[in-house]
Amino acid sequence: MASRNPPSARYSSTAERRPAASSYTSTRPRVPSADMSGENERRGSSTAHSRKQSATTNAGERRVERREVREREVEVRKTRSPLKHSTESRVNARSRTDKPARQAERASGNAATARRTSEEQQVPWAPQAVLVPHTTAPLATRISIPPLASTAPAALQPEPLNRLSLEEQEAVIIEDLLFVFMGFEGQYIRFSNSYNPQEVKERLVGPQFRILPGLDPSLRDLTKSMLKMATHYIAVDTHVEVLSKEEYGAVNHALCAAIRRLLKEYLTLMAQLEHQMLTNSSFTLHVLNLHTKPTSHMLFQLYNTGMELLKANGVLEDEDSEDSADDTDNLEGILESLRDGGNVQLTTKKICKGGSVLGLITKRLSSMSGDPAARSLLTTLLREASKPYMAMLNEWLHHGGIKDPHAEFLIKEQRSIKRERLDQDYTDEYWEKRYTIRDALVPPQLEGVKDKVLLAGKYLNVVRECGGVDISKVVQDVPTSFDDPRFLDNVNSAYAYANSSLFNLLLTTHALPARLRSLKHYFFLDRSDFFSYFLELGASELKKPARNVNIGKLQSLLDIVLRQPGSVAAEDPYKEDVKVQINETGLTNWLMKIVNVTGLDQDAANAGSISNYLTPATTVPVTDDTNITGFQAMVLDYAMPFPLSLVVSRVTLTRYQLLFRYLLSLRHLETSLVESWGEQGKHLAWKYRSKNPRIELWKRKAWTLRARMLCFVQQLLYYCTAEVIEPNWVSLMSRLKEEGKEDVKGKGKVDDEGGTPHVKRTVDELMQDHVDFLATCLKECMLTNSKLLRINNKIMSTCTMFATFTQSLSRYLITADPDLAAQASSRPPPGASHRHSKSASQQYVFDPSRVDKMFDILVKYEDNFARHLKILLDTLNYLAATETVVFLSLCARLSSAGEGGIIVTPGEGVFGA
Repeated sequence: MASRNPPSARYSSTAERRPAASSYTSTRPRVPSADMSGENERRGSSTAHSRKQSATTNAGERRVERREVREREVEVRKTRSPLKHSTESRVNARSRTDKPARQAERASGNAATARRTSEEQQVPWAPQAVLVPHTTAPLATRISIPPLASTAPAALQPEPLNRLSLEEQEAVIIEDLLFVFMGFEGQYIRFSNSYNPQEVKERLVGPQFRILPGLDPSLRDLTKSMLKMATHYIAVDTHVEVLSKEEYGAVNHALCAAIRRLLKEYLTLMAQLEHQMLTNSSFTLHVLNLHTKPTSHMLFQLYNTGMELLKANGVLEDEDSEDSADDTDNLEGILESLRDGGNVQLTTKKICKGGSVLGLITKRLSSMSGDPAARSLLTTLLREASKPYMAMLNEWLHHGGIKDPHAEFLIKEQRSIKRERLDQDYTDEYWEKRYTIRDALVPPQLEGVKDKVLLAGKYLNVVRECGGVDISKVVQDVPTSFDDPRFLDNVNSAYAYANSSLFNLLLTTHALPARLRSLKHYFFLDRSDFFSYFLELGASELKKPARNVNIGKLQSLLDIVLRQPGSVAAEDPYKEDVKVQINETGLTNWLMKIVNVTGLDQDAANAGSISNYLTPATTVPVTDDTNITGFQAMVLDYAMPFPLSLVVSRVTLTRYQLLFRYLLSLRHLETSLVESWGEQGKHLAWKYRSKNPRIELWKRKAWTLRARMLCFVQQLLYYCTAEVIEPNWVSLMSRLKEEGKEDVKGKGKVDDEGGTPHVKRTVDELMQDHVDFLATCLKECMLTNSKLLRINNKIMSTCTMFATFTQSLSRYLITADPDLAAQASSRPPPGASHRHSKSASQQYVFDPSRVDKMFDILVKYEDNFARHLKILLDTLNYLAATETVVFLSLCARLSSAGEGGIIVTPGEGVFGA
């Protein structure tokens, strides 16, 4: 019993115990023997003799008589044949002279059949067990499946049940049940004819059994009810072998290990029941049924749980099943294989693993909450199956690492996204996509805190990469299963610790506020005396077309300026991280591409340049960028080290660059208008009082237009710096200071009710504050509205053209006034600059029609500037009423420039009309 003898051994031992009955149980038609007719005559005479002695025989003799009659009836039933009756009818019609020849022929045939039967019995039936190949399930059985009992020879078949008494039937059925309960066929209880144990799916569903005929009806009904446990045991044992394979993950492996322990207890019970059968005379089939009732219920629950898992895994067909929701894991694996040059194996097999298994057990536990035994069993299974999942969770929460070889944890790591690509990441891919949540693998116990789990591990992962976590330290005193009452407290405390650790790393160790102040100095031109000096030194280079600018020369000039003693930047410890770049895309076109884009595709993101973010709406550029100068193409770059590059990412730095280019364009335009004012003040043609009143009127109109343009640019620059950037900057830094104080004071702060650490602010909120600061600045500086961008570009283009047109206007004045033309032809004017001396010494011819041309040109500039400025003011008023209130102050400031009036600003001069 304990050694699980194969059926062949049991059959041979049975044949040795019952040799007399072996010839009566063959399922094949029995061949009539040579002396069958004589034996029938002897049986007929013995029956007649027994009838004569019926009056004087005792009860024992009467039993023998009935047995002999029954044996005769069985023999007649097995040897009857339609062929025999037809032969006998033909024999009756034949002559009695053919009878001796027929008997001799029959005798010779029976002798040959007897010889063949004896030869078959001499051939031994010896099935052998062989080893099956290894599988990925380490504890799966490697012994081949024994042959079916129905294939055994007739000599090994047991005695028919109808020849046994009721007590003997019960004894052999109990013995058979003990074998069947362990997955083997018995002598009288066998697999159904349709069951094939070689088919894995049939073993997963479980076999049906058949009982050989002749069993008492009361025993048969009770035996059939107990056979369900054998079906469930064989199926559950196969479930464990299938789900123990490597691809089903550690949670399934732990669940199978727990079921194996239960099956071991089940086999121990079978050994105890066998001992009762051998030693206890009162051990009956009813007692066996009572002993196996609780175990049968346990196996029924295990069977149903295993069937649900197999259907969820697609091993068994489930019509209501849904496709796997986490197909991105397979896609990520394929991409990594392609990058590594490996082979790609495409598969559509869905796997239920990890959190899905725990969710399935939890769902079944909630549905069986009214059954105490089932609830206890499923609670045990959930506790054991959740241990490897909790080990992964604790590793993620307390070390920031993922040990998930089977991709069954709720956090998915994309190893293809590396930290080294942060300087080219225009989509915040590292922070947003390196670690994501697998929604299909989130167990119900973590559904409410899954975001905290994600953030805790992400924060701690950053700290660990900076050397702030000792990964060799073993985490102690943490819950190891889902039923631990400290389960949620563990998540909350780990989240609070990771948040405070990363705050301390960013704000204190890597000095994030100081870095942000450095960015403000360089990108927002805060206290930019060094930058004005840099623009003066590099003016000759920056006036060239962008494609001809020597970037190395500009970088050298910037380094000289930044190291200039007495400069604000000289005291900056991060000045080495500032670099000069030339972007051949103009600011307006760059902004229009960003404003009109509806989504960044991955190819453009991987290309590492924002110039690739093209949509059909931006195929036609707003401005022609083929001949932009270095002033319009120059942009600063900043090398931000990790982990500060998470806060000031490439996307964030792009926002800084957009604001910088806009402020630089305003500063350069202001410088150009001031230089034009200087030219007009030094040139004799502007200082000379002409006798022609129209010329003097034209001068005043030109001065007024230049003043209005300068007023517009200065007011816009003041608004962007003093009313947009500075207030939002102060608000951001105040929040940073508060977070720093809370981080220092609140490391050990806990809630009064739950005793868990209290988290007021998170690192993600800090990052969002920084992004919101830049987004607000861009919006309030009119850089996120396509209509405002177009109008603003036209106004600034008009101002730039007017500033560069000042040199031509001076020549127009000379040719329009006859006195100036005569003086200029005779000698250079004393107030002329050196660069105009050559042109001034040339012959100027008085042109009376020049004044009209000058008025026409000036009117065009005035109309263009006034019209676009009015459109801008109307648009700002509309947006101030619908979107951004802060535009009202800008409207008030720019309205004076539109009217040509006088406006006074703090720290600035007075500009008159």
